[in-house]
Amino acid sequence: MRSTGEPYRGINVLLLWGAALERGYSSNRWFTFNQAKAAGGHVRKGEQGAMVVYAGRFESKDDADDADDSSRRPGAMFLRAYTVFNAEQLDSLAVGVDAPVSASVQGLSGDIQSYFEGVGATVVHGGDRACYMPSSDVVKLPPFDVFKDAHAYYATRAHELIHWTGHPDRLAREFGQRFGDSAYAFEELVAELGAAFVCADLGIATNAREDHAAYLQSWLHVLRADKRAIFTAATQAQRAADYLAQRCGVARD
Repeated sequence: MRSTGEPYRGINVLLLWGAALERGYSSNRWFTFNQAKAAGGHVRKGEQGAMVVYAGRFESKDDADDADDSSRRPGAMFLRAYTVFNAEQLDSLAVGVDAPVSASVQGLSGDIQSYFEGVGATVVHGGDRACYMPSSDVVKLPPFDVFKDAHAYYATRAHELIHWTGHPDRLAREFGQRFGDSAYAFEELVAELGAAFVCADLGIATNAREDHAAYLQSWLHVLRADKRAIFTAATQAQRAADYLAQRCGVARD
Protein backbone atom coordinates (compact mmCIF):
# COMPACT_ATOMS: atom_id res chain seq x y z
CA MET A 1 0.00 0.00 0.00
CA ARG A 2 1.26 3.48 -0.85
CA SER A 3 1.80 6.08 1.84
CA THR A 4 -1.37 7.75 0.52
CA GLY A 5 -3.43 4.67 1.40
CA GLU A 6 -3.94 3.67 -2.24
CA PRO A 7 -3.05 0.04 -2.98
CA TYR A 8 -0.26 -1.01 -5.30
CA ARG A 9 -1.41 -3.11 -8.22
CA GLY A 10 -0.26 -5.87 -10.55
CA ILE A 11 3.45 -6.66 -10.63
CA ASN A 12 4.16 -4.18 -7.84
CA VAL A 13 2.06 -6.27 -5.46
CA LEU A 14 4.34 -9.24 -6.15
CA LEU A 15 7.51 -7.19 -5.85
CA LEU A 16 6.53 -5.75 -2.47
CA TRP A 17 5.08 -9.02 -1.14
CA GLY A 18 8.43 -10.63 -1.95
CA ALA A 19 10.41 -7.84 -0.29
CA ALA A 20 8.24 -7.91 2.84
CA LEU A 21 8.50 -11.70 3.11
CA GLU A 22 12.26 -11.73 2.58
CA ARG A 23 12.91 -8.98 5.14
CA GLY A 24 10.21 -9.86 7.65
CA TYR A 25 8.18 -6.64 7.50
CA SER A 26 4.73 -6.64 9.09
CA SER A 27 3.71 -3.19 7.80
CA ASN A 28 2.04 -2.83 4.41
CA ARG A 29 2.94 0.86 3.99
CA TRP A 30 5.65 1.89 1.52
CA PHE A 31 7.14 5.35 0.94
CA THR A 32 9.41 7.01 -1.56
CA PHE A 33 12.20 9.05 0.01
CA ASN A 34 10.25 12.28 -0.53
CA GLN A 35 6.98 10.80 0.78
CA ALA A 36 8.75 9.72 3.96
CA LYS A 37 10.15 13.23 4.36
CA ALA A 38 6.70 14.77 3.81
CA ALA A 39 5.30 12.47 6.53
CA GLY A 40 7.87 13.76 8.99
CA GLY A 41 10.06 10.68 8.79
CA HIS A 42 13.43 9.74 7.40
CA VAL A 43 15.05 6.57 6.09
CA ARG A 44 17.43 5.02 8.60
CA LYS A 45 21.06 4.97 7.54
CA GLY A 46 22.04 1.81 5.71
CA GLU A 47 18.49 0.74 4.79
CA GLN A 48 18.01 -0.69 1.29
CA GLY A 49 14.79 0.12 -0.57
CA ALA A 50 12.60 -2.11 -2.73
CA MET A 51 11.85 -1.56 -6.38
CA VAL A 52 8.44 -0.74 -7.85
CA VAL A 53 7.72 0.08 -11.48
CA TYR A 54 5.45 2.45 -13.34
CA ALA A 55 4.25 1.64 -16.87
CA GLY A 56 2.96 4.39 -19.14
CA ARG A 57 3.00 5.77 -22.66
CA PHE A 58 4.76 8.74 -24.18
CA GLU A 59 1.97 11.23 -24.88
CA SER A 60 3.85 13.70 -27.09
CA LYS A 61 7.18 14.33 -28.77
CA ASP A 62 8.18 16.43 -25.78
CA ASP A 63 7.98 13.30 -23.63
CA ALA A 64 10.59 11.58 -25.79
CA ASP A 65 14.24 12.53 -25.47
CA ASP A 66 14.93 11.54 -29.10
CA ALA A 67 12.05 11.93 -31.55
CA ASP A 68 13.95 9.85 -34.13
CA ASP A 69 14.03 6.86 -31.79
CA SER A 70 10.96 4.74 -32.69
CA SER A 71 10.96 3.24 -29.20
CA ARG A 72 10.23 6.72 -27.83
CA ARG A 73 7.61 7.81 -30.33
CA PRO A 74 4.30 9.19 -28.97
CA GLY A 75 2.16 6.27 -27.87
CA ALA A 76 5.13 3.96 -27.21
CA MET A 77 5.18 2.19 -23.85
CA PHE A 78 7.80 2.93 -21.22
CA LEU A 79 8.66 1.41 -17.84
CA ARG A 80 10.26 3.36 -15.02
CA ALA A 81 11.60 1.98 -11.77
CA TYR A 82 11.30 3.68 -8.39
CA THR A 83 12.68 2.89 -4.96
CA VAL A 84 10.37 2.69 -1.96
CA PHE A 85 10.95 1.99 1.72
CA ASN A 86 8.77 0.11 4.15
CA ALA A 87 7.45 1.99 7.18
CA GLU A 88 9.62 -0.25 9.35
CA GLN A 89 12.72 1.20 7.67
CA LEU A 90 11.79 4.74 8.72
CA ASP A 91 12.02 6.79 11.89
CA SER A 92 9.83 9.65 13.16
CA LEU A 93 6.77 8.98 10.99
CA ALA A 94 3.59 10.85 11.85
CA VAL A 95 1.17 8.92 14.07
CA GLY A 96 -1.05 6.52 12.13
CA VAL A 97 1.04 6.54 8.94
CA ASP A 98 2.81 3.25 9.66
CA ALA A 99 -0.32 1.12 10.05
CA PRO A 100 0.61 -2.60 10.18
CA VAL A 101 -0.99 -5.32 8.12
CA SER A 102 -4.09 -6.50 9.95
CA ALA A 103 -4.14 -10.15 10.92
CA SER A 104 -6.44 -12.41 8.95
CA VAL A 105 -9.80 -12.83 10.61
CA GLN A 106 -10.59 -16.19 12.16
CA GLY A 107 -14.23 -16.16 11.14
CA LEU A 108 -15.24 -14.57 7.86
CA SER A 109 -17.83 -11.83 7.80
CA GLY A 110 -21.10 -11.84 5.91
CA ASP A 111 -19.61 -9.19 3.64
CA ILE A 112 -17.22 -11.77 2.23
CA GLN A 113 -20.03 -14.20 1.51
CA SER A 114 -21.95 -11.35 -0.13
CA TYR A 115 -18.91 -10.55 -2.25
CA PHE A 116 -18.75 -14.02 -3.75
CA GLU A 117 -22.51 -14.30 -4.21
CA GLY A 118 -22.56 -10.86 -5.82
CA VAL A 119 -20.22 -12.00 -8.58
CA GLY A 120 -23.14 -13.87 -10.13
CA ALA A 121 -21.30 -16.99 -11.27
CA THR A 122 -23.09 -20.33 -11.32
CA VAL A 123 -21.49 -22.42 -8.56
CA VAL A 124 -22.37 -26.09 -8.06
CA HIS A 125 -21.26 -27.99 -4.96
CA GLY A 126 -20.53 -31.69 -5.00
CA GLY A 127 -17.79 -34.22 -5.63
CA ASP A 128 -14.20 -33.91 -4.46
CA ARG A 129 -12.66 -31.67 -7.11
CA ALA A 130 -12.71 -27.91 -7.64
CA CYS A 131 -12.70 -26.74 -11.24
CA TYR A 132 -14.17 -24.31 -13.74
CA MET A 133 -15.99 -25.93 -16.68
CA PRO A 134 -15.90 -23.58 -19.70
CA SER A 135 -18.29 -25.73 -21.75
CA SER A 136 -21.14 -25.19 -19.28
CA ASP A 137 -19.75 -21.99 -17.74
CA VAL A 138 -20.04 -23.50 -14.25
CA VAL A 139 -17.73 -23.44 -11.24
CA LYS A 140 -17.71 -26.77 -9.39
CA LEU A 141 -16.60 -26.96 -5.75
CA PRO A 142 -16.62 -29.73 -3.13
CA PRO A 143 -19.12 -29.21 -0.29
CA PHE A 144 -18.17 -26.48 2.19
CA ASP A 145 -17.56 -28.91 5.07
CA VAL A 146 -14.89 -30.77 3.08
CA PHE A 147 -12.55 -27.78 3.39
CA LYS A 148 -10.28 -27.19 6.38
CA ASP A 149 -12.00 -23.88 7.17
CA ALA A 150 -13.82 -20.94 5.57
CA HIS A 151 -10.53 -19.41 4.44
CA ALA A 152 -9.62 -22.54 2.45
CA TYR A 153 -13.08 -22.68 0.87
CA TYR A 154 -13.14 -19.05 -0.25
CA ALA A 155 -9.51 -19.08 -1.44
CA THR A 156 -10.36 -22.04 -3.69
CA ARG A 157 -13.56 -20.35 -4.84
CA ALA A 158 -11.56 -17.21 -5.71
CA HIS A 159 -9.13 -19.28 -7.79
CA GLU A 160 -11.91 -20.86 -9.83
CA LEU A 161 -13.70 -17.53 -10.24
CA ILE A 162 -10.56 -16.02 -11.74
CA HIS A 163 -10.74 -18.81 -14.34
CA TRP A 164 -14.44 -17.91 -14.80
CA THR A 165 -13.51 -14.32 -15.73
CA GLY A 166 -11.62 -15.63 -18.77
CA HIS A 167 -14.81 -16.76 -20.54
CA PRO A 168 -15.30 -15.24 -24.05
CA ASP A 169 -18.35 -13.32 -22.79
CA ARG A 170 -16.31 -11.71 -20.02
CA LEU A 171 -12.55 -10.95 -20.27
CA ALA A 172 -11.92 -13.41 -23.12
CA ARG A 173 -8.40 -14.44 -22.08
CA GLU A 174 -6.47 -16.29 -24.79
CA PHE A 175 -2.80 -17.20 -24.42
CA GLY A 176 -2.45 -19.95 -27.03
CA GLN A 177 -0.67 -17.91 -29.71
CA ARG A 178 1.99 -16.52 -27.38
CA PHE A 179 2.50 -19.40 -24.97
CA GLY A 180 1.62 -22.41 -27.11
CA ASP A 181 1.66 -25.64 -25.13
CA SER A 182 2.28 -23.65 -21.94
CA ALA A 183 -0.98 -21.70 -22.23
CA TYR A 184 -2.74 -23.92 -19.67
CA ALA A 185 0.07 -23.49 -17.13
CA PHE A 186 0.06 -19.74 -17.72
CA GLU A 187 -3.70 -19.53 -17.13
CA GLU A 188 -3.21 -21.41 -13.86
CA LEU A 189 -0.57 -18.87 -12.84
CA VAL A 190 -2.99 -16.02 -13.62
CA ALA A 191 -5.68 -17.73 -11.54
CA GLU A 192 -3.34 -18.26 -8.61
CA LEU A 193 -2.14 -14.64 -8.64
CA GLY A 194 -5.65 -13.30 -9.13
CA ALA A 195 -6.94 -15.37 -6.22
CA ALA A 196 -4.10 -14.06 -4.05
CA PHE A 197 -5.07 -10.47 -4.93
CA VAL A 198 -8.72 -11.15 -4.08
CA CYS A 199 -7.86 -12.86 -0.81
CA ALA A 200 -5.52 -10.05 0.20
CA ASP A 201 -8.27 -7.49 -0.42
CA LEU A 202 -10.79 -9.48 1.62
CA GLY A 203 -8.50 -10.55 4.47
CA ILE A 204 -8.70 -14.23 3.60
CA ALA A 205 -5.72 -16.33 4.66
CA THR A 206 -4.26 -18.50 1.92
CA ASN A 207 -2.42 -21.79 2.29
CA ALA A 208 -0.42 -23.87 -0.15
CA ARG A 209 -2.70 -26.05 -2.26
CA GLU A 210 -1.96 -29.72 -2.82
CA ASP A 211 -1.47 -29.12 -6.55
CA HIS A 212 1.06 -26.27 -6.14
CA ALA A 213 4.07 -28.58 -6.38
CA ALA A 214 2.70 -30.09 -9.59
CA TYR A 215 2.23 -26.66 -11.17
CA LEU A 216 5.49 -25.13 -9.95
CA GLN A 217 7.70 -26.72 -12.59
CA SER A 218 5.37 -25.71 -15.41
CA TRP A 219 5.20 -22.15 -14.10
CA LEU A 220 8.99 -21.97 -13.90
CA HIS A 221 9.21 -23.24 -17.48
CA VAL A 222 6.92 -20.45 -18.68
CA LEU A 223 8.74 -17.74 -16.72
CA ARG A 224 12.18 -18.88 -17.88
CA ALA A 225 11.09 -18.99 -21.51
CA ASP A 226 9.57 -15.50 -21.47
CA LYS A 227 11.07 -12.86 -19.18
CA ARG A 228 8.00 -10.66 -19.60
CA ALA A 229 5.57 -13.42 -18.68
CA ILE A 230 5.36 -12.48 -14.99
CA PHE A 231 4.36 -8.92 -15.94
CA THR A 232 1.67 -10.27 -18.25
CA ALA A 233 0.43 -12.71 -15.63
CA ALA A 234 0.25 -10.03 -12.92
CA THR A 235 -1.54 -7.62 -15.25
CA GLN A 236 -4.11 -10.23 -16.30
CA ALA A 237 -4.58 -11.34 -12.69
CA GLN A 238 -5.20 -7.76 -11.55
CA ARG A 239 -7.65 -7.24 -14.40
CA ALA A 240 -9.55 -10.38 -13.38
CA ALA A 241 -9.60 -9.38 -9.69
CA ASP A 242 -10.89 -5.93 -10.66
CA TYR A 243 -13.59 -7.53 -12.81
CA LEU A 244 -14.85 -9.62 -9.89
CA ALA A 245 -14.87 -6.56 -7.64
CA GLN A 246 -16.87 -4.60 -10.20
CA ARG A 247 -19.38 -7.43 -10.55
CA CYS A 248 -20.15 -7.32 -6.85
CA GLY A 249 -20.18 -3.54 -6.61
CA VAL A 250 -16.82 -2.94 -4.93
CA ALA A 251 -15.34 0.41 -5.98
CA ARG A 252 -11.90 0.34 -7.59
CA ASP A 253 -9.53 3.23 -8.26
